[in-house]
Amino acid sequence: MRLFSYDKPKIKVQKIKADGFSGWLKCTHCHEMIHANELGQNFNCCPKCSYHYRITAAERIKLLADKDSWRPLYTNLKSQDPLKFVDTDTYPNRLAKARKDNTKSEGVLVGVCTIGEHPVALAVMDFNFMAGSMGSVVGEKLTLLIEKAIESKLPVIIVCASGGARMQESVLSLMQMAKTSAALAKLHEAGLPYISVLTNPTSGGVTASFASLGDVIIAEPKALICFAGPRVVAQVIGEDLPEGAQKSEFLLEHGMIDKVVERKQLKTTLQSLLDYFCAQEYTGGQDKAPRDLSKTLKEIFLLTDDGE
Repeated sequence: MRLFSYDKPKIKVQKIKADGFSGWLKCTHCHEMIHANELGQNFNCCPKCSYHYRITAAERIKLLADKDSWRPLYTNLKSQDPLKFVDTDTYPNRLAKARKDNTKSEGVLVGVCTIGEHPVALAVMDFNFMAGSMGSVVGEKLTLLIEKAIESKLPVIIVCASGGARMQESVLSLMQMAKTSAALAKLHEAGLPYISVLTNPTSGGVTASFASLGDVIIAEPKALICFAGPRVVAQVIGEDLPEGAQKSEFLLEHGMIDKVVERKQLKTTLQSLLDYFCAQEYTGGQDKAPRDLSKTLKEIFLLTDDGE
């Protein structure tokens, strides 16, 4: 009998698990609690206040393109560093980090697909890649896509999401404004339609070039659309702009865009526009669409609104 010794009890100590993601989020706009699954099912829009969160280019393509119809183009083009630009980091390092975080080689995806069975040339900018800034490769991919559309007689849709020209490429970036605009002028001469979709945010040189040149310009709700951002304007003029002055609803009210469309209705709206445009004859640069396009657009938008 052991009076002065004992066996230590075999007690298993469980490791405390770190709290995992519960799936609940707080909306940054209305501050209501929402579940991630509910957010995803609602096209990444808050089900309580309809605030539109940003989505990636791949998610946007999945939303708009018919199933299994997307065919990417010009995926081999990648930005170089001809100016040897350095700020707080080198340009190649910034590109490498963006590619690592985003798994994409550039700030825009371009390709052909069908939307409502209509073949289209589609470009989607990705704000997650260096703020969707327009460098020489972004401009080149857009221009090549537009030229492909002219050759194949396809309508063009560009979904814009950008902080503007890419400062690391200086004048090479600014030149893309003129290049893309010239390509769109040729598209117009060919009598082919161009639909511009503005998302949050669309600013700088993108706003000042191809984003504002659409035959039809539509935007998502409460999207920031501007040349210079509100903080820059406030620093220049010494006072804040009126609330909402650079939002899509304000621009619609003042005739800068044609329609504000919720994300859940975007594909339906584009399909209705393509139904109209593709029913017209676009040959030899002679646009035979009805002259009163604004009246026709109102009818199309009324139909899509009724379909909500």
